[in-house]
Amino acid sequence: MLIFPAIDIIEGQVVRLTIGEYASAKKYLLTPLSAAEQFCEAGAKYMHVVDLDGARSGRADNARTIEDIVKRCKMFVEVGGGIRTEERIKSYLDCGVGRVILGTAAVKNSDFVSKMVAKFGDKIAVGVDVKQGKVAVNGWEELTATDAISFCRALQDMGVDNIIYTDISRDGTLKGTNLDIYKVLCHTLSLKITASGGITNIDEIEQLKNMGVYAAIVGKALYEGRIDLKRAIEVAGE
Repeated sequence: MLIFPAIDIIEGQVVRLTIGEYASAKKYLLTPLSAAEQFCEAGAKYMHVVDLDGARSGRADNARTIEDIVKRCKMFVEVGGGIRTEERIKSYLDCGVGRVILGTAAVKNSDFVSKMVAKFGDKIAVGVDVKQGKVAVNGWEELTATDAISFCRALQDMGVDNIIYTDISRDGTLKGTNLDIYKVLCHTLSLKITASGGITNIDEIEQLKNMGVYAAIVGKALYEGRIDLKRAIEVAGE
């Protein structure tokens, strides 16, 4: 299993949200670049970066900051937040991003997802952000009527290779991730599943690995000293 330390960005600063609420944003005394450099020094080979401003606005508000991280840190970086056009996908991939994450665009325009997957293959992932079993969009602020599991199956049928499934009710709470939903996903889908939201300790990382999860995103637990990144990478068996 792969470990993706997370960098979420608002107005150029590293933040962590709690249950997806922007008003809860906790700012850390790290620049996004310095956070990335620390992760790299700890042995990380992969990184998950989200433009939270872009997720709400639909624009690439922090694109320059993200491009700087990609150019200066020799890691596989996946990027999400506000990616809703082919032009933006190409711009990120051209600067060295390893994979782009579609969220709102995937829910509201399935034809677009199909076309982008056909064109860019496994460089496209879809973020499935979930509240009460339904998919949320626009920076998690708008809840749709789309059933999350059915949506995942539809993505698989479209040829999507990788989904990032986040239980928003767990995200940033440091109360543990939703292990049960990842068991269901691993048993019913052939997708590469990335677990995101609420991962708090090494034991959860080991359990996710053992159930066949492809990757785990770790955020607040790293910043708050709950998880040692070197140890997490070792347990995951990258």
